[in-house]
Amino acid sequence: MLTMLVFAPAVTAVVILLWRAVPDRAVRWIWVVVSGAEVAAVAALWIGYDGGIGYEVNRPWIPGVRSGYHLGVDGLSLPLLALTTVIFGACAVYSLRHTDRPRRFAALFLALETTCLGLFSALDLIVFFVFFDLSIVGMYAVIAGWGHGAQAARSALKFFLYTFVGSLALLVGFIGLFLAAAPHTFDMVELTAQMPLAGQGAAGGLVLLAIAVGLAVKTPTFPFHTWLPPAHTDAPAAGSAVLAGVLLKMGTYGFVRIAMPMLPEAWRRHALVAVVVGVVSVLYGALVALAQTSFKRMVAYTSVNHMGYIVLAVGAAGLISGTDVEARSVAVTGAVTQMVSHGLITGALFLLAGVLFDRGGTYEMGAYGGLAADTPRFAALTTVAAFASLGLPAFSGFIAEFQIFTGSFGSAPVATGLAVPGIVLTAALLLWAVHRLFLGPSRHALTAAADLRAAETAAVAPLLALALVIGIFPRPLLDLIEPAARTAADLVAR
Repeated sequence: MLTMLVFAPAVTAVVILLWRAVPDRAVRWIWVVVSGAEVAAVAALWIGYDGGIGYEVNRPWIPGVRSGYHLGVDGLSLPLLALTTVIFGACAVYSLRHTDRPRRFAALFLALETTCLGLFSALDLIVFFVFFDLSIVGMYAVIAGWGHGAQAARSALKFFLYTFVGSLALLVGFIGLFLAAAPHTFDMVELTAQMPLAGQGAAGGLVLLAIAVGLAVKTPTFPFHTWLPPAHTDAPAAGSAVLAGVLLKMGTYGFVRIAMPMLPEAWRRHALVAVVVGVVSVLYGALVALAQTSFKRMVAYTSVNHMGYIVLAVGAAGLISGTDVEARSVAVTGAVTQMVSHGLITGALFLLAGVLFDRGGTYEMGAYGGLAADTPRFAALTTVAAFASLGLPAFSGFIAEFQIFTGSFGSAPVATGLAVPGIVLTAALLLWAVHRLFLGPSRHALTAAADLRAAETAAVAPLLALALVIGIFPRPLLDLIEPAARTAADLVAR
């Protein structure tokens, strides 16, 4: 079933590309139906999951290096599989009115969905790396082929070069793990059990450095973030939603799935570096976002801020002195919850930014004002998304950030204290953006006809509804994450 879940979108992409007799309108609806089926399939996996590694598939693939087609899910990966299908489903609904080469557009997003689902299911480093690299190619094609503005091709190239170099560093780290293992293997379960570089000192640190750089570029954290704002600004709305909502999580997921459990000794030794990088990313992302005049660039820099909280949490989980396994488990739980929360909320914000550009032709907030009077649905959903993003209680962001701060404070009190003002800065920048867009005198020529259409509302509203449900009833999500987070915390302390 897991293999069908992963590859069904890619198979559909091939079918709609080859079956030219299907009209474009039908192609868009096929995309929506397949995306909805993927959401339902993950829901079925969630309901049937009973702990440990579930729905495992393990077949020989490259036997010479003991690399297999090894897939499975647990409490760390299943929430991200669900997030992936929900975000891609929202993009499919949002793109129902898309008219620019819709067949290729739909096929590309379906193929990209397979790469994301495959990565979050992978239990072999080579399988992980293949999906990691293919996601870079897919997003490059989205930005270069459907980006807007004169700089779209340049932004796509910058994205590709940065993240491809990061993937090469990641591959070097994977090879280091393979060579240190006895017997040699790329199997992630075996490598976690072996801890192949334990007691190796500098060698473990170098392998961790290679893996951390590759994951940090993808996340991205300061100072590896410079590809992110131009990529978001020039990408189409659906591309930005997938980039922020799903692809950035590949980096943070890699820290929890690979760096921490496979290199626990090196991670503990260098965890303070991750804590510092996390705090700097939190504050830097918020301060730079506060200075933006473009709504989309502002949202892009808030991603650096929110990813910083995750890096802070996983770093704090490696500082085992002066704390206990419960605190470290809470930090890891908060990190995974933040991945889900950020994906839902920021995905919604980028889709809403696409509506703004579609109606007004610019992301510059100074070109608008008073939009609440003429576009009440757009104003309402954007305001809700802004409040959710700043971590207001009753939304998922509050649950995630509360756990991150609670779990991190015991082992990194100074760093956690320094990160707290990031919440205030985020609140200030988002409320100021809402004020400039929706309140005050009108500075635009938009009318009531520019308000959200049915497809746009149907794409954005469920994402925010899920953020609200998680914020009010977090137990189902936390019951899934917490056992896996506790296991991760135990593995780091070995």
